Amino acid sequence: MHQQPFPLSRRRVVLAGAGAAAALLGPSPGGGTARAAGRSGARAADSLQPYASYWFPDSLPSGTPGAGITWRSLAAWTPEGDRDLAFNTATVPLAERFTPVAANTTARSGQARISALAAFDHTAGNPSQGSATADYYAPTHWAYIDELIFWGGSSGEGLVLAPNAPVVDAAHRNGVPVLGTVFLPPVAFGGNLRWTRDLVRKDAAGRFPLAAKLVEVATAYGFDGWFINAETDGGDAALAADMQAFLRALRAAGAGHGLRITWYDAMNTTGQVGWQGALNARNQPFFQDGSGPVADSMFVDFRWSAQRLADSGKLADQLGRSRYELWAGVDVESRGWDSAADWDAIIPTGRDHVVSYGFYRPEWTLTHLQAGRTPGQFHAADDRFWSGEGLDPTRPAGTGGGWRAPAVAVADRSTVTTLPFATTFNTGHGLRWYEDGAATSDAPWNHLGLQDRLPPRRWSVRTTGRRPAVSLDFADAWRGGSSLLVGGALDAPATVELFPTRLPVGAGTVVEFAHRADAASGPVTVEVAVALHEPSAPGEPAPYTYLPAGTVEPGGGWRTATVRLGSLGGGTLHALGVRLTGRGGAPVAWRLGSLAVREAAGRPAAPGGLTVTDAATADGTTSVRLAWRRAAGPVRHYELHRVLPDGGRRFLGGTCGAAFHVPGLSREPGEPALVLEVRAVDELFAVSEPSSVRHPW
Repeated sequence: MHQQPFPLSRRRVVLAGAGAAAALLGPSPGGGTARAAGRSGARAADSLQPYASYWFPDSLPSGTPGAGITWRSLAAWTPEGDRDLAFNTATVPLAERFTPVAANTTARSGQARISALAAFDHTAGNPSQGSATADYYAPTHWAYIDELIFWGGSSGEGLVLAPNAPVVDAAHRNGVPVLGTVFLPPVAFGGNLRWTRDLVRKDAAGRFPLAAKLVEVATAYGFDGWFINAETDGGDAALAADMQAFLRALRAAGAGHGLRITWYDAMNTTGQVGWQGALNARNQPFFQDGSGPVADSMFVDFRWSAQRLADSGKLADQLGRSRYELWAGVDVESRGWDSAADWDAIIPTGRDHVVSYGFYRPEWTLTHLQAGRTPGQFHAADDRFWSGEGLDPTRPAGTGGGWRAPAVAVADRSTVTTLPFATTFNTGHGLRWYEDGAATSDAPWNHLGLQDRLPPRRWSVRTTGRRPAVSLDFADAWRGGSSLLVGGALDAPATVELFPTRLPVGAGTVVEFAHRADAASGPVTVEVAVALHEPSAPGEPAPYTYLPAGTVEPGGGWRTATVRLGSLGGGTLHALGVRLTGRGGAPVAWRLGSLAVREAAGRPAAPGGLTVTDAATADGTTSVRLAWRRAAGPVRHYELHRVLPDGGRRFLGGTCGAAFHVPGLSREPGEPALVLEVRAVDELFAVSEPSSVRHPW
């Protein structure tokens, strides 16, 4: 990570190119340098802490790596020798998505999509399985994203960065592929052309060993391909030809595994770095040559203009490629929704989109907030970024010269297609952990692999009266770290539209949910809103049927309601929501803690063989690595608890994998041994019997 002794103007960074921006400024979510220093200290005390993997292509820098950094060669990597492989392997398969009838009349399907290039931490500092802070970038607007690039790489840490498992698992649950990054930085920021040559080196048989190695890494870790960013200047046409041949070999080797490549518009056919801001003759061979596709998509540098993008789209058409495989870079790192962009050059109103667009550093929704920021503040900002200032994608603002939020132009997508479906509105981070409405850990946490599928349209509310506020709230939850909160004066019934779906409905199908009214709320009458048909046109409401689910009184605690759908006569559930009615216009504060559509309910099988595979003690605390055998049958994730001397249980964390690292455990008074349990959790959040292990202090 490059630390600069002077402030950098935004213009200087942007003109240096996206890769140079990363080298200059580095990823900074969650507090920047101060947090990085804290992590280095924690790593020294906990030798067992796994981090997302990063490498140099082959040769290593001269000198000594900084604190908390390990220099590694990708050429020397093998899965058998990877000590952290079990912690870094994503296990959630990439879900299929469908496109429902659009929420508004301006969003288009089958045209512009979005690539999001986001940094979750600095290259060497991405924990493999979450960490003990809620201050973390937790994207949830997957419905608008077509690919996520796990951004990183620096000349002081490593140039090849594999995404961590929690990010991949969360994205896959929502149908979004995730790419690792290969970053060859500018010479001015530590780049060395020998690393480019290492990457594209051929063996005696004319093959590209590191192309095969990149495919092996992606398949072993369970992610979807690579973003290739070659910004080290000084090359020649021969090196460019080798790079192009390397890309073709990488794509061919990965095709059978469903892997993809996004090429960044930097190196051109001369071997020099000359950002084009377009698809043109100078960079076309990296996108497509006479033999067909070379990269699956191209991230077009920020120097684009309306004419360059129009010409790029025409060239893609002539090549027989989709123009929407071109991502026009939109830099939102420093100004977020105040970023200047010629939106009509990309997604004009009233006519077909020109190309797709790529957000550079949308984690601004977290990083622009001040010290002491909360998860709720982050999600409020993130909702505004993706849905627009009005926070209602059914009535989006912003078709003029200001911020054109994705919901204005891009049709959302959904993965809610099979039973059972359930959500607890868990965003993947929180201030506490809740189970059945009670906190089982008071420690803040993050782990995106535990994130649920969340409502894609933030927030679609239909009412003839005043519109209540809807948010993801962290003050209370039924399960996980958050719940959905509806607050305000309900002077007319309000329908909160939650999920576009394609769920089969039969005689035994039920909707089940946990909800409550907070102490300051008036009574709330709840109905389940279900639609067996699509809306009649974009922007129109679904043709809901409302099924009564009772009234909750303030201060009564969590209640579980079950509504049977058999009376609907069968078919396909296309939309799911709730209708709320207050009493006498009194303000309400109603929480939805869980929502499920199911037929039969059961309990998952238990995992087996929980074992402490390694342990280390430092500074009076013990850290352990755990492994277990996967449970038979479908499992959503696993949860770890500590059994306390009084018989109570404390939540330690969860993962979609079958190995976990638990840091910083202290001995309780009179405790002869540390007792740990792991349970399987299914798609309805039912939990199995535990597998347990005792570890002596």
